[in-house]
Amino acid sequence: MTATPPTGRVDFGAGRKPIRLRGWVSGIVNTRAVLLVLASVVGCILVTIAAIALGDYPVPVTRILPILSGADLGFANTVVLQWRLPRAVATVTFGAALGISGAIFQSVTRNALGSPDVIGFNAGAFTGAIISIGYLGGSQTTTTLLALVGGATAAFAVYALASRRGVSGTRFVIIGIAVSMALIAFDSLLVLRMEQQVATVAMTWGQGDLENIRWQQVTPMCLILAVVIVGAGALGGRMRQLELGDDAASATGVSVEPVRLALIAVGVALTAVVTSVCGPIAFIALAAPHLARLVAGSAGTSLTSAAAAGALLLSSCDLAAQHLLTVQIPVGVVTVVAGGAYLLWLITWKLRRPRG
Repeated sequence: MTATPPTGRVDFGAGRKPIRLRGWVSGIVNTRAVLLVLASVVGCILVTIAAIALGDYPVPVTRILPILSGADLGFANTVVLQWRLPRAVATVTFGAALGISGAIFQSVTRNALGSPDVIGFNAGAFTGAIISIGYLGGSQTTTTLLALVGGATAAFAVYALASRRGVSGTRFVIIGIAVSMALIAFDSLLVLRMEQQVATVAMTWGQGDLENIRWQQVTPMCLILAVVIVGAGALGGRMRQLELGDDAASATGVSVEPVRLALIAVGVALTAVVTSVCGPIAFIALAAPHLARLVAGSAGTSLTSAAAAGALLLSSCDLAAQHLLTVQIPVGVVTVVAGGAYLLWLITWKLRRPRG
């Protein structure tokens, strides 16, 4: 065997390249992740333009920028600024929030199924929102607060039951699924006891619906999500350390349980805020981190990549929900179909991969 002479190059992994600025600032950049974020930003812009332009009242693309710049083009201003733009902004912002939430829970549980819509936190937030809609008048403030309380209660129950002998990702997911099923049954009981008209509204909203969203709902929720996302970013480094395991994270100075609880609180808040506005939207939080890892070729998921993938997924699904059929359907229906197809593809792809 002939020894290969050293080349002086270091392999940083697929898609990773070292960078150096001014000779003293250096680091390693995952070029695949950067390309994913850039492609997602471009994709979101194109989808947003299509969402604003298409509809029963078509708006030429050449008129969109003047309207956004302040030009008065009559009824087109109302269509763009009051009806379509709030929904487009919501899909991008909410998709990013769900992507980050999914990345957090998959990291905390170290399980690919660790998503808020799988382990019961979505269902808990939905329970709180149903109580608000059906029995307390359904104001935005009450719905948001009860969604947060419901999601936090579900999270506390799952965490308490799963952490008796140390947190295990598999046990966390299994207990979360059980709690989710119980909450879904309880939600059905609540809906059955409502008046028919209110129950119809609750069930339609429960599919994940963005049809009637306006700036009154979008603006405060986006501000809240921006604050929570900043908090998630501050915890991102510690989250990646937790992925190494509790012992390794402790050895590097991470307070494991407080950081884990803080991450769960942030993930629940992101999910609950979105759910309080448009109902539970399935599979975005599950699929976005998967896609981000697949494209970036990394073992872990960066919050930025997951947010970019989530924003593009939800905005694309909402565009399909508006124009795929002759009538509009709730975006949650599209995400369920797309998410189910993605899971089938993912399972098939993994089964076909040769085992090393």
